Amino acid sequence: SLMEGLTFNSTDFILLGLITHPTFPGLIFAVVFSIFLVAVTANVVMILLIHTDSRLHTPMYFLLSQLSIMDTVYICITVPKMLQDLFSKEKTISFLGCAVQIFLYLTLIGGEFFLLGLMAYDRYVAVCSPLRYPLLMNRRICLLMVVGSWIGGSLDGFMLTPFTMSFPYCGSRKINHFFCEIPAVLKLSCVDTSLYETLMYACCVLMLLIPISVISVSYTRILLTVHQMNSAEGRRKAFATCSSHIMVVIIFYGAAFYTNVLPHSYHTPEKDKIVSAFYTILTPMLNPLIYSLRNKDVTTALRRLMGRYASSQKIRVEDVPRKY
Repeated sequence: SLMEGLTFNSTDFILLGLITHPTFPGLIFAVVFSIFLVAVTANVVMILLIHTDSRLHTPMYFLLSQLSIMDTVYICITVPKMLQDLFSKEKTISFLGCAVQIFLYLTLIGGEFFLLGLMAYDRYVAVCSPLRYPLLMNRRICLLMVVGSWIGGSLDGFMLTPFTMSFPYCGSRKINHFFCEIPAVLKLSCVDTSLYETLMYACCVLMLLIPISVISVSYTRILLTVHQMNSAEGRRKAFATCSSHIMVVIIFYGAAFYTNVLPHSYHTPEKDKIVSAFYTILTPMLNPLIYSLRNKDVTTALRRLMGRYASSQKIRVEDVPRKY
């Protein structure tokens, strides 16, 4: 059980980091910290824009704001600890801290899988059934979609975290990774975990298959509908919206496919760490940038917000009583 695991495995783990003995830890810190700052800023700006601009109060942007919330929490689970470890002598993480990290990253990555699938469905309804869109994507359905994504992700966390942490860890405490990712943690167990790993891969493949099926069917239908459109402007707009979504899906699912579906023979700790860094550090930064830079509504909303801020500053300056 988890409690037995907790008492047996009460000592701390040691995280070896992205690069085990970095020659220039300062450089890695600067690069990762910059990405972290851009990711958090871009996602928070995205959330604020969607919340404050009434023109963005649509189902697509509501789902997009949830993606930004997930990305912000997701990058905060792993990166601050990784940055701290670059300069600390003991790169330790407690057994409970490791369990919490596993649970949160599984919940968020699972939630994001489901959310990307639902976002594809949203685009499918918008492009293929525009007249029924207000009915099929009303506020209640959007809320159910979001709650469903979070619950779906947390089910993954609730299923896999207790199992992973209940194995006895009696050998080395050194996790060859920059955070507690399940395959890296299981390598330290002193019992055979191959059956559990096989079941875990099967579970992850099933979890990937549901949203991937929704995404594939949605985009196939969208492409067929767009192809039949008479208006070149309508075609361009539908393609612009969908292409940014497809880019995010390819990046995120590509990394997830490598981590969860490819057999062990393709994996090395170094490759695993790079792929993990890609989707835990880079993806949360790329998502808002891809959506905002390629999206006229978002850039217009940002300009409006900046304009409002600039004019309020101007009024404040003009209100300061002048001393003659």
